[in-house]
Amino acid sequence: MDDLKNSLGFRYLQETKFDAQTLWHKPRLDITPAQPYKQYAEAETIKLPTDWEMDKSLHEALQSRRSCRRYTDIPLSMENIAMLLWASQGISGRAGNFFFRTAPSAGALYPVETYLSIQNVESLPPGLYHFQPADFGLERIIDGFAGKRVAEAALGQNFMAKAGVVFVWSAILRRNFSKYGHRGLRYVMMDAGHICQNLLLAAEGLALGACPVAAFYDDQLNSLFGLDGEEESVVYLAAVGAKE
Repeated sequence: MDDLKNSLGFRYLQETKFDAQTLWHKPRLDITPAQPYKQYAEAETIKLPTDWEMDKSLHEALQSRRSCRRYTDIPLSMENIAMLLWASQGISGRAGNFFFRTAPSAGALYPVETYLSIQNVESLPPGLYHFQPADFGLERIIDGFAGKRVAEAALGQNFMAKAGVVFVWSAILRRNFSKYGHRGLRYVMMDAGHICQNLLLAAEGLALGACPVAAFYDDQLNSLFGLDGEEESVVYLAAVGAKE
């Protein structure tokens, strides 16, 4: 137990616990909030289709979902990409100034950003893209196939280079920490989990294979997507492709 108590993760959980005696007396951290959406103003934006259908019911998708690491060379469609993005991070409603999405987020702050390594998708050139939920479009930020570089950054998991697309989720920490302080990291990671599970179920509903990945060289991936690793840093990945 001593080894556990000395771990960084254990100390973080202990130091961010809530209790009724001290919760309302703890000083708030003074962190400037971030904008609710990240935009690449100079990037070409590709609008995504909004008509699609799933092949399976939710019950079937839940029952049959498994991590899949073997993909064929059949390209994904634009409709596939649109459905996966909507299911994982699409805007589903509004209340005042709050825009709600398909995956829950503490305080409706949505600190997680979605990037894509497009590798084998009809009508979309290979490259690195950023998802813009407000306009339901993709912003192209880097041209060219990057699958091998993504796989190398994911500890050499080569199956990722063979996927039709790799989803890369980053966190803009101050978007969450400005409200929740030290405890905010818990919520950021929960958000990423909600988003990924929505993606996995949508992939299964579309008869596609998907696999979440949490093992990667953080700053190698940050560098690939032009992230500083401090204000914004990669937190989770998932590969999606046509099942072999």
